Amino acid sequence: MSFLDIDNLEIDLGEFVVRVDELQLSRGDYLVIVGPTGSGKSIFLETIMGFFEPISGTISLDGVDLTTLPPEERDVSIVYQDHCLFPHMTVEENIAYGLRKRTEMKGNIHRQVHEIAAMMGIDHVLNRYPGTLSGGELQRASIARAIIVNPRLLLMDEPFSALDQKTKVSLRKLIADIRDNFETTVIHVTHDLDDIWWLSNKVAVMNHGKIIQMDKKEEVINKPSPYFVADFLGANILEGTVEGRVNGLTSVNVNSNIFRTVDCGEGSVILSIRPENIMIAADDLFMASAQNIFRGTVEDIIETSRIVYVNLRIGDIVLTSAVTLGAVNELDIRTGEEFQVLIKATNVRIIGEKKLNG
Repeated sequence: MSFLDIDNLEIDLGEFVVRVDELQLSRGDYLVIVGPTGSGKSIFLETIMGFFEPISGTISLDGVDLTTLPPEERDVSIVYQDHCLFPHMTVEENIAYGLRKRTEMKGNIHRQVHEIAAMMGIDHVLNRYPGTLSGGELQRASIARAIIVNPRLLLMDEPFSALDQKTKVSLRKLIADIRDNFETTVIHVTHDLDDIWWLSNKVAVMNHGKIIQMDKKEEVINKPSPYFVADFLGANILEGTVEGRVNGLTSVNVNSNIFRTVDCGEGSVILSIRPENIMIAADDLFMASAQNIFRGTVEDIIETSRIVYVNLRIGDIVLTSAVTLGAVNELDIRTGEEFQVLIKATNVRIIGEKKLNG
């Protein structure tokens, strides 16, 4: 039996319905749920918490049916984007709030609060009020309040979205330590795909109130369900025709460009290639492990705070590569210039059959 077992769950809010046919997590799993705004992620999370009552289905946690229990009896904690600390209480009082409500955990509250605050790096602000704290301190206090009661399940709804990049990185590291040290089972809703890489071992993608795909992180990233999931996760999506298989490699013709993949397929197929798996190189670079070598012309360069996306035209198709700013400068990548485009066959994935009628 799974640690968390959700079966045929339906939440009807009138104009919007969330349906989750099946979701199972083992103890210690870290599930990241992504999807567009309005896809039902937060509603699903708050239903597990007990804030919405489903019209059908069940939620079981560690063998206990939570479906009709009030939130305070579920042994589930939640962390929100806006921290939701009580402004009239000190940080210490906020963190201790859950302990004071649980009679079985009242022993030595002061010691427990100081221990968790030290672990979270906020023991120096325990006597201050939320209004005097930075965004990172507020969220650390919120997380401390959630985990001090040792919940069986921790829910997090966009916990890092209002924070700067440096604070996000430090809090992700903190959450990863909590995951590893406490073996906490977590469901984390986010719009930031970096949370997948840093934290999850499982990923679910939601759209229009339904989970479109859920699996181990590597499966969802490398073999996303076409078309919505692949596009949402930022993969290059190509449609082509299988021409044969030789020496363990399948050849797929995409607009007269031949892509080789280790995956098997027949007929018309959809290929997925992650941007970070497309290498841009000078003409004199030899890479024996790259079974796909093309000439590409730089059409566009898009810089973000941490990565640079380079759009490369190869014949009639355009591929997006993700590279570092250092690589852009070292190779002197500029629009209009030609480079080698290298892709390993293991990074070209067949993710489905070609969609008919466009």
